Formats: sequence, C-alpha cells, structure tokens
Amino acid sequence: MKLQNAFRFGLFGGLGVLVALLIGGAIASLATILTYIGAAIFIALGLDPIVSWLESRKWPRWAAILTVLAGVLGLFTGLIFAIVPVIVEQVSRLVQQIVDLLGSVRSLDELIVTLQAFVPIELLDVQQAVDGAIEFLQDPANLAEIGGGVLGVGIGIASGVFGGLIILILTLYFVASLASMKHALYRLVPASRRTTFVGIAEQVSSAVGRYVVGQASLALVNGVLSFVFLSIIGAEYPALFAFVAFLFSLVPLVGTLSGSILIVLTQLIANPDSMSTVIAAAIYYLIYMQVEAYLLSPNIMNRAVKVPGSVVVIAALVGGTLLGVLGALIAIPVAASVLIIIDQVVVPRQERL
Repeated sequence: MKLQNAFRFGLFGGLGVLVALLIGGAIASLATILTYIGAAIFIALGLDPIVSWLESRKWPRWAAILTVLAGVLGLFTGLIFAIVPVIVEQVSRLVQQIVDLLGSVRSLDELIVTLQAFVPIELLDVQQAVDGAIEFLQDPANLAEIGGGVLGVGIGIASGVFGGLIILILTLYFVASLASMKHALYRLVPASRRTTFVGIAEQVSSAVGRYVVGQASLALVNGVLSFVFLSIIGAEYPALFAFVAFLFSLVPLVGTLSGSILIVLTQLIANPDSMSTVIAAAIYYLIYMQVEAYLLSPNIMNRAVKVPGSVVVIAALVGGTLLGVLGALIAIPVAASVLIIIDQVVVPRQERL
C-alpha cells in the first residue's frame, strides 16, 4: 500500500471515529428527550386499542380519537384536582406524625421495643441501628450531605413533573397522528416487502398496546382493592397507599411486592399502637400477591402478550438493568415483538434454506 493511500485510509478512519463520537455524544445529550418520546409512543400505542375498539363500534376515527384524548385529559385533570390534594395532605400528616414520633424519646423507645419484638435480635439489633442513625445525624458533614440530597430530590421531583407534562403533550399528539405516522413509516419500506413489514408492524403495535392496557388494568385493580381494604381495617392514609400500590404495580414482577412491603412497613410506623391493623395489612397483601400471580396476571396478561414466563423474567431483569424502571416497563412488549419477528421472519427464512 502506498504511503498516500495509507494516509488517506487513516484520515477517513479517524474522521469516521470522530463522527461516531459526535453522534454518541449527541445521543447522550438527548437521552432525556428520547426517553420522553419513547414513553409517549409507548403510552400512545397503549391507547390505540381503545381507539380501534371504538372504531369497531361504528365510531368515526376522529370521534374515537377525540373521545380517548378527552378521557386522558379528564383523567389527568381528575388526578390533579381530586387525588393529588388528598395525597399531599396525607403525606403531610404522615411526615408530621413521624416527626412527632421521633421527637418523643418515650415513643421512640416504645417503637424500638415493638420493632424488636417482630425482628429477631440476631437478624437486626434495632437499638444499635437507631443509635448509629443518631450518631450519623449528629455529624454536621452528614447533615450537609443530607441537605444536598434533599435539594437534589426536590429538583428531581420538579423535573419529573415537567417531564410528565411533556410526555402528556407528546402522548396526545401521537395518539392523534399515530395512523399517519405508521403510514409514513410504511412508505419507507420497499414495495416488494411492504406487505410483510406492515403485517409484522401491526402485530407488534397491537402487542404493545394490549400489554399497556393489561398492566394498567392490574395496577388499577391493586389500587382500588388496596383503598377499599385499607379503609375497612381503619389503616392510616388509605388514599395515599392506594396510589402507591397503583404506581408500584405498573412495574412488572417486583412492583407489587415492593409496594406491598413499603405499605406494610409505613403502616407499622403510622400505627405503632394498632398492631392488628399492620398484621391485617400484611396478611391481605400476602394473599393478594398470590391471587395476582396465579389468577389475575395469567388471565389478563396471557391475553395481552403470549410470552413464556422465563422470557418475561429475563426481559424484565435485562430491561431494568439497562434503563431502570422504564426499561422494566417496556421489556416485556419488546420481548413479545422480538418473538413475533423471529416467528414470522427468521423461522420462515430458515425453512427456505
């Protein structure tokens, strides 16, 4: 190879690496925006089956879209003006109750004794843990670190609210223009392969939509039943914990378990003098998790996405590791989409060889 050709090859190779780094940096800078867009498309695909269902009932598409959009806006407005004030008020009461409890040495001692009665001292020495926490809080450097963490949490909450509004706006736009977006995408595929591509794309879109509807249904069932049961047993802050149960249930596999543990532990703090309420809540969530795992989830999700159980677990673990909560949410429909592509593209191609 001549020196001139080698220099040219190295120059173009270096430029290619530089362009790749620039593209990677741009994608990293736009990661948050891309996440908002992905979440909005994901939700829009979940609302599309409702639009299709209304169309199957002889509704004009524009009327079906307007109805769904009005329902989304109505739900969001109701959440803001009806549920959120109750949750904020109950959170304030819960925080004040915790502050009052920690401010009373006698109550704190009683709480330590109560907790130790339920936790073997070999597993956890509650008194030693509390003493370590108090010693940690007495260090000014640690207090400064906690203050910075609280500020970061506040900024994170504000960013989350702003991101939620952006996702809502994008979702409304994507729901209204989903058909035209699909049509534009299909036109980019060569005509000879367009029919097959459209068929697979529609199956993937339908699988994602059914999964979103199924997971939201499971979360709604958990939230409603939690509110009813917690109200019946006289638990503290039933609306707040029903909302917590709903949010955690949106996360597949571990969401219901994590939310149930959080609710029971918080009830233990909020009801130190009513252990029967805490025990009743713990028993209820143990029973509900079995009902959801063996009755509700198979009947709802098997109709939504036909994915083997082992693939569900692996997909959720991989998605959660790569993209956190959002990755866990989209992992199962992505796995269903991959299975559809393998079944209708890869396998037939292998059969022809």
